[in-house]
Amino acid sequence: MRLMRIVPAALILCTPGPLLAQGWAEYASPADYFSVNLPGDPVVEEITYTSEYEAEFPARVHAYEDGSTRYSVTVVDYTDAERIHTERAKECPPDVHTGCTGAYYTGVGSWIVDVRGAIDYATWQFLQRDVTPTFFGWNFVDLVEGRHLQLTNADGSRTFAAIYMHENRLYILEATSPQRRPGPELFQQSLRFLDADGNGIRYESVYTNGFPTPPRVR
Repeated sequence: MRLMRIVPAALILCTPGPLLAQGWAEYASPADYFSVNLPGDPVVEEITYTSEYEAEFPARVHAYEDGSTRYSVTVVDYTDAERIHTERAKECPPDVHTGCTGAYYTGVGSWIVDVRGAIDYATWQFLQRDVTPTFFGWNFVDLVEGRHLQLTNADGSRTFAAIYMHENRLYILEATSPQRRPGPELFQQSLRFLDADGNGIRYESVYTNGFPTPPRVR
């Protein structure tokens, strides 16, 4: 199954931990190294995500529908990007130009820019929808940097989105609520990244994927 190029996301604000409210609970995914608050257990679907450079990456969508409001977290695993791009380059015809056979920024080397551009590419896919952007900016959660969008859809509903990349995993969060309904703040504010032991992560300074990892506060 091929995933449409845009994958959902949700507005995330920086908070030290999950918020609690009646009917809501923390949902944790040890396999995808995150937790988030939801009004119920999501349905988890394994999909294939097609990247900007048309490589196919394994991904999972964690989605929950609460009446007319939908929440989803899509996690795309880029950790094997170099091997995936190398295998794709092997399929190039022998007389093809270097764009397929392995120049630094294309072919085998294209995994580098595919990973570096993953946040911006996912953001661009949101902007291709039939929407009116009302906010777009840089954002962070527990000092992991990302992008934050608010969009008004053609039917008047609103989409709150946020996109992050942590340890070569792309996190795309999206919540869509009907017109004249409050935004899904509990979902937006509760994202946490988890380590291999299931502990929440927070850094001392801004974390940028692909650069040296800063010290952790926790």
